[in-house]
Amino acid sequence: FHRVLYEDGRDKPDESVRRVVLCSGKVYYDLKKERDERGIKDIVLVRLEQLYPFPRKALGEELVKYPNADVVWCQEEPENMGAWFFVDRKIEALLAEIGHKCKRPAYAGRKEAAAPATGLLRRHNQEQAKLIDEALTIA
Repeated sequence: FHRVLYEDGRDKPDESVRRVVLCSGKVYYDLKKERDERGIKDIVLVRLEQLYPFPRKALGEELVKYPNADVVWCQEEPENMGAWFFVDRKIEALLAEIGHKCKRPAYAGRKEAAAPATGLLRRHNQEQAKLIDEALTIA
């Protein structure tokens, strides 16, 4: 069992990576598919397979490889329902601990909501496309 799953076979130096997208669960597959379709080479996807206890050491070993990258947490759930509120400060503390350039992770996901689902497939698909785009677009 690996607490953090990283990507194998990177063909570019780690310094060229401009963004690390952290996620958990099936959103990884949507992110990977879209990133590959767009031909993006400077974004790395890292999956947290264990949220508690927080995999500080394993995640730190991954993040230190990408010193020039910003860090984004991406989740499908609304902001107030997924892991964001749990991992947010833990990632921030870890970035400070390893002396990373990025001081705080950004959030890419759905807005806060009273329900975990929109109730309309069309709206769900629009929101899903938007959060994937937010995670993979570097301004």
